[in-house]
Amino acid sequence: MKILVLEDDKKLAGLVRKGLEAQGFVVDYCAHGDDAFALATTRAYDALVLDIMVPGRDGLSILRNLRERGVQVPVVLITARTALNERLEGLNLGADDYLTKPFFVDELIARLHAVARRAKGTATPMLENGDVSVNLMTREVRRGGESVDLTTREFALLTYLLRSPGQTFTRAQICEHVWNYHFDPGTNLVDVYVQRIRRKLERPGEPSLIETVRGVGYRARADTVAGNVAP
Repeated sequence: MKILVLEDDKKLAGLVRKGLEAQGFVVDYCAHGDDAFALATTRAYDALVLDIMVPGRDGLSILRNLRERGVQVPVVLITARTALNERLEGLNLGADDYLTKPFFVDELIARLHAVARRAKGTATPMLENGDVSVNLMTREVRRGGESVDLTTREFALLTYLLRSPGQTFTRAQICEHVWNYHFDPGTNLVDVYVQRIRRKLERPGEPSLIETVRGVGYRARADTVAGNVAP
């Protein structure tokens, strides 16, 4: 998932970012509320992590403005305060979850998966396409019941495509979401990683799980989708 984190405590922000990226998340980080609001209204994210007390727009103000604009991206609020009225205000404004400092990064990761699943209306953290299954919590990938070992970026690329079977993504979209930087027309990075995944997952004589759309990009095939597709 692509996550925006707003946190002005540099040490905590570094720990959160490191923990999320270690689990394959793509993270944009801001220490100022105005910067976070600008990103949240111009870029697509799977979830936002907003500290309430930050310079500029505070987390509650950002949440309120996003909901007024009809932006329904899942939001997890974090704060050092424990007052009940503040938590209630955040939830009433449309927050999906709430964490009080200090917290474990693993708990934040679990909550991000949970709010994203609820946003998609799915109950289990699984992606399935034909006989390929991906458990997003354990990060286990299986093909026909056999375990397949993928690197962090291979896993991120595969899950990005499997979340929207049949939808074509350009190389620029893939590069931004999986690697979090702008696409360089002179690089074949995306193509190399697609080939790596194909070598590990696909079998001779069988339809390709990841289809090439010439001149555009790639998509996960849609004709054999089964089971729950979760974020």
